[in-house]
Amino acid sequence: MSLEGHLAELTEKHRLLDRQISDELGRPGSDDLQIRRLKREKLKIKEEIERLKHVTRH
Repeated sequence: MSLEGHLAELTEKHRLLDRQISDELGRPGSDDLQIRRLKREKLKIKEEIERLKHVTRH
């Protein structure tokens, strides 16, 4: 897979996690542990995206 393809895949995963977090927050009795897990995963993906973008600039 090309770097651009990998970045696109990570960006899509990041977007989907954002939607899952929003959905979970909108539910009555939302699961705080699940929300934290999703946010942690979203942050890991964001950091990987930024790292890959930095690599492509150099």
